Amino acid sequence: MSVPIRPSPARERLLRTASRLFYGEGIRGVGVDRVMAEADVARGTFYRHFDGKDNLVRAYLEATDQQIRDRVAAAAREITSPADLLVAVASGIGAEVCGPGFRGCPFINAAAEYPDSASAVHRAVLEHRAWFREVLRDAFQRLGAADPGQSADAMVALRDGAMVAGYLGDARTAGAVLLHGVTVLVTAR
Repeated sequence: MSVPIRPSPARERLLRTASRLFYGEGIRGVGVDRVMAEADVARGTFYRHFDGKDNLVRAYLEATDQQIRDRVAAAAREITSPADLLVAVASGIGAEVCGPGFRGCPFINAAAEYPDSASAVHRAVLEHRAWFREVLRDAFQRLGAADPGQSADAMVALRDGAMVAGYLGDARTAGAVLLHGVTVLVTAR
């Protein structure tokens, strides 16, 4: 992703506000003026931190990506078994899908709003997905799966399906189906 930025209270307020609004109402439906107003940040301060809305959206996705990376890294430090790690990741996603205010995957949502694969926002989505797939591929490889890449792809597809199903349908069922699918993948090797 990008080079770490020195935190500032105004930048953090902008990111927190943008994250809440973009996730809750959609990226295209929320203007920069509204983000600035709700974050109580002046226009000049906004542009000191972000080149424009796309830069803010990318920063929102990068912050979300970092939070997920941190959670997965913490789980990996605690759980040495690759099978248990894969199940824990699936359980965590299932809990997220069933959580209050769940509105789908922020990355899938952003990709739908920014379909141009050359855009910085779309690239941020693809970077997150590539990282996530690699974490899964590594765990399946350590598990001894016959085709770790295919197993990782299957788990990513299960995750994507659970994210969409959790938002559009019964969240508990979506989480349970994800966990069942990952358990089958882990035991099939």
